[in-house]
Amino acid sequence: MTSTTDGITSGGPTSTSGPTFDPYDNTPELIPLRSAAQAGHWPAVQAYFAGLDSAAELTAAAGLLADIAGVENFLERAAAELPGDPLPRTLLAERYVHIGWGIRSSARAQHVSQDQFVQFHDWLRRAEQILIEVCAEHPSYAPAWASRLKTVRGLQLGQAEARRRYDRLSAHHPHHYRAQTQLLQQLCPKWSGSWEAAHGFARECATAAPDGSNSGALVAIVHIEHALDLDGGQKAAYMQSLPVRDDLRNAAHVSVLHPAHRPDWDSIGAHNAFAFAFSFGGHVADAAPHFAILGDRATEDPWDCLPDMKAAFLRYRKAALETRGGGNR
Repeated sequence: MTSTTDGITSGGPTSTSGPTFDPYDNTPELIPLRSAAQAGHWPAVQAYFAGLDSAAELTAAAGLLADIAGVENFLERAAAELPGDPLPRTLLAERYVHIGWGIRSSARAQHVSQDQFVQFHDWLRRAEQILIEVCAEHPSYAPAWASRLKTVRGLQLGQAEARRRYDRLSAHHPHHYRAQTQLLQQLCPKWSGSWEAAHGFARECATAAPDGSNSGALVAIVHIEHALDLDGGQKAAYMQSLPVRDDLRNAAHVSVLHPAHRPDWDSIGAHNAFAFAFSFGGHVADAAPHFAILGDRATEDPWDCLPDMKAAFLRYRKAALETRGGGNR
């Protein structure tokens, strides 16, 4: 990484051909994991996870592995051969969760067929049974608890159970960003929550976290979710409002723009959330430092809510960087 003239860590030069939404392009150190998984080579996958040094990295890597088609085949063998090891069982359960959510799709419930729901719930129940055992045997194992925040939502086990699971995880791993983003989804109205609860949780996370944590990005995420739930022109009007702008500014400056922030695998997603939120509200100068840090590194969420996420990223980035006199460097 290079540094911009105002001291903000930069993702490097931007290009008109970017951005890339591929997590392996954005985080090249993950490529060996993908290669091992695609080859079905359990010892190499196991060795990769053994080299990770944080609960955040374990959870992130587990989520990416679950997106690779066919990995359940060698994970089922590894789980059977290593019944006392939480890793292969958790990775297998996460893969089952991913398969289930893929069948359900991201559509609202009224647009999901009964057959989709049946298959969805079947895969999630298979995952849940595995995860219950892992969490009972290894109560501090973050990837398993984080995965159970996906099954609790899909199986509609309720807000109280979701919060219980989050609290169990956070007792061992406070300010776990991916777990926080999962619970935040649960607290939104689309999953039988409320905007009061969702905004309250986002503020709680941003306030409680140490300066420089990614957790402040939950404020951007919940404002995006809230805006997208509104009708027509109300979406932009909501994001354009000064209270929302100021809320985003405060959250950005205590989190990913704070001098104490140390970039990690989740920082890319956090910066994309802020870049999108500021841009969608027309606060392009506020989006500029986030785009400068990102370079061409984009994430599908939240950009995939727009018709052409690549074009939108380029358009918003160009407008933002022009406020700094940088254009498309």
